[in-house]
Order: sequence, then structure tokens, then C-alpha cells
Amino acid sequence: MNVSNTLAPCSILLLAGGRGQRMGGRDKGLIDWNGAPFIEHLHGLVRPLTDDLIISCNRNQERYADYADRLVADEQQDFPGPYAGIRAGLGAARHELLLVMPCDMPLLDRDLLNDLRATAAANPDLPVIVRQGEQWQPLLCCIPTVHASVFEEHWRQGQRSPRRTLAALGAVALQCAADDRRLANLNTPDLLTGIKA
Repeated sequence: MNVSNTLAPCSILLLAGGRGQRMGGRDKGLIDWNGAPFIEHLHGLVRPLTDDLIISCNRNQERYADYADRLVADEQQDFPGPYAGIRAGLGAARHELLLVMPCDMPLLDRDLLNDLRATAAANPDLPVIVRQGEQWQPLLCCIPTVHASVFEEHWRQGQRSPRRTLAALGAVALQCAADDRRLANLNTPDLLTGIKA
């Protein structure tokens, strides 16, 4: 049985709106890795999981449009960070659950995403965050969209840490091993060339 088909529908948000400072200002989602841009690898992974695929991007919208049902962008023009992208995604999502993923984790697999969704289904009112060993990965999470108003309130109060807002909402962990290769974050040139599929 396909586990994906037994889980409630979710919207999926791919975060590709950053400044890419550790990549010399390059748009990370469009950086080529193993013959295709990051965003194409992730699109192939998540497209079968949702009918509501959202990409948060602040440049190159014409290229990202090929990979999404909808695009969202930050209200501010100075790259305010992933909190702004999550906030926009929560406001746009059509389903009651938003699965959030960064654009620079191309080794993610469907088993991990389904585990996230299943954990969210078992904790329907709470966000779920991947925890890698002792390290939280707050940009890899599931958020019930009912909490959009909390993200808005915290944003107005100056909060810019997704982890802090998720913790305030009582987030639960999906525990993964510290050396789980699927969670490799390829956000520097050295990592980009040092890790293969």
C-alpha cells in the first residue's frame, strides 16, 4: 500500500527565497547539482505528494514558475529570511497542513517526508520538526495552517526565528540519526561538490 495515499492532503512549501550568501549570492534553488538544479530534484520528489505545491522565491520567478502551482514572495525586498517565506506559505496554503522544506536538501526522500506527515497526523494540532541527533531542523517541518495567525502575530512582534515560534506552539520532534545522510544541507560550494546522490 502506498503510504502517501493514506495520509491527509497537505500543501508543500519549498523555500527558495534566500540571499544565498554562502554561495556567493547565487540563487540556491537554481544551482546545478548532479545534472539538474536543486529545485528540479525536489520537484520530482514532492510533486506526487500534493496538488498544492508552493515555492517561496524572491527572484527568477519565471524559472521557478515551471516547478510550482503557485509562487509566493516576501513583502520586504531585503531578504528578511525563511520566517517570511513560511509566513507567506501559510497564508497561501489550500490544505490544513503545510509541509515545509529548504531548497538545498536534495537527498531528502519520500520515506522521511511521509514520516513527517504521519507524525503530524498523530499530533493534529501541533507542528512537527525534524530533529537530527541533538540538532533541530526547523526549516524541515509540518505546520497546521490554523497557526498562520500565530506566525503573523510573532512577525509583528519582531520574531524572525521559525524555531522559536514553532517551539511556542508546542512542536514535537521527528527524531533522525545525527548522521542521517538524507539531511545533508548543501549550502556551501565545498558541500556542493563533496556530496553526490
